[in-house]
Amino acid sequence: MTLTNRTDDGWDTTRFVVLGFGTAGYACADSLIQAGAEHVIVVDDRDNEALREKAEILEVLGATITLGEGSTATLPPDVDIVVTSPGVPPSAPLLAQAAERGVPIWSEIELAWRLRDPANAAPWLCVTGTNGKTTTVQMLTAILTAAGHRAVAAGNVGLPLLEAVMDPEPYDVIAVELSSYQLHFTHSMSAHSAAVLNLAPDHIDWHGSMDAYAADKGRIFTNCQVACIYNVADKVTEHLVEEADVIDGCRAVGFTLGMPGLSMVGLVEDLLVDRAFVEQRQTSALELAKIEDVNPPAPHNVANALAAAALARAFGVPAAAVRDGLRGFTPDKHRIAHVAEVAGVNYVDDSKATNPHAAQASLLAYDHVVWIAGGQAKGATFDDLVIAAKDRLRAVVLLGQDKAVIAEALERHAPDVPRIVVESTDTGAMEIVVGEAAKVAQVGDTVLLAPGCASWDMFANYGARGDAFAEAVRALAD
Repeated sequence: MTLTNRTDDGWDTTRFVVLGFGTAGYACADSLIQAGAEHVIVVDDRDNEALREKAEILEVLGATITLGEGSTATLPPDVDIVVTSPGVPPSAPLLAQAAERGVPIWSEIELAWRLRDPANAAPWLCVTGTNGKTTTVQMLTAILTAAGHRAVAAGNVGLPLLEAVMDPEPYDVIAVELSSYQLHFTHSMSAHSAAVLNLAPDHIDWHGSMDAYAADKGRIFTNCQVACIYNVADKVTEHLVEEADVIDGCRAVGFTLGMPGLSMVGLVEDLLVDRAFVEQRQTSALELAKIEDVNPPAPHNVANALAAAALARAFGVPAAAVRDGLRGFTPDKHRIAHVAEVAGVNYVDDSKATNPHAAQASLLAYDHVVWIAGGQAKGATFDDLVIAAKDRLRAVVLLGQDKAVIAEALERHAPDVPRIVVESTDTGAMEIVVGEAAKVAQVGDTVLLAPGCASWDMFANYGARGDAFAEAVRALAD
């Protein structure tokens, strides 16, 4: 279709099907109607009171809503475009039929890009990666705001991206978090600048292979205008930049926890510095902030700060705003959050570490750790993590559905590290876990909840898991 922005003719005559009626699906359907689309069908196999209430609102506006089992089995005839909710795999029957019939499939991100008002559209600074996306986007938003811009975090975090682009009062710039799901069906986006933070196996069951997962992440660089930001320590991210089809003049800029080379941001002693966006970069670097300005100053979080700084500098933000934005930033709960010190032992909640790559980064931030791990491993393995962190482990307390997967990796690579297995799965399990960790922790140690697994086997989400940990720690302190 030739619908490149909301001022184009044709939105009223184009026939859309929106797959999925969750938060994203509702936003897509509502935005299409606002753009003038008169033929919008929404389908979802779920059917409950909350969905029916939302359906009534959109039906009044002219949409057709079909809920209940079998609603997504068949693509309706005479459809021009399918807009899919994130997380629906390409193998889903309706999407497979659309692909077979040559019907374009758009993500919510693709729709948002095409619905921008070309007269005053805000530039997008985009971030993806296996871990650290949300923190980096929030840091970036804080920096942009410190520079005086009307900025917002949107996409996979914060404000729904469609709301951001349809806002009658335009933003100066939008910091956009993008998942691999969202990028898969995104085709025409052209970010001002974009970053891939890191890549590790995740969602392989959805993408089919690690190569396919990486390729979808790399879509963020397609048509990039000013800077493609990559992780010097992760060669795959640099390769994605090298393979990207970008706008002429777009630069590759690395971020590193080491001394930065030319066209990089990095560290010089305790300083975050820029050798990419300064005229004298051949011979000097510009101080942006101190490591102590980053909260918390764990190495992987400093890396997030460097990526955010690179994107902000690509947008022209002055160094002082990078410093001020980082100083004023407070991370979300359950991300390396210090809970309490009890009997000389620090207790840290990193429940958001839901895969081995994130858990490893968290473990490497501490010298002596009693590690609390386990949950749903999603097919992941823990051998690399254990090899990297084994010398820091005082002991490991295991819980959850796939605790045996972690135990086996420990047996292979760190057989001398004590392991405590908690079999309980009821609401009091975390109190047992924390109690066992406290028994083996020594003064100066960190008891770290960094499960490396999803939480759904025992908890509603990672937040509920972190809350249970914090509650158990407070009970221990009392």
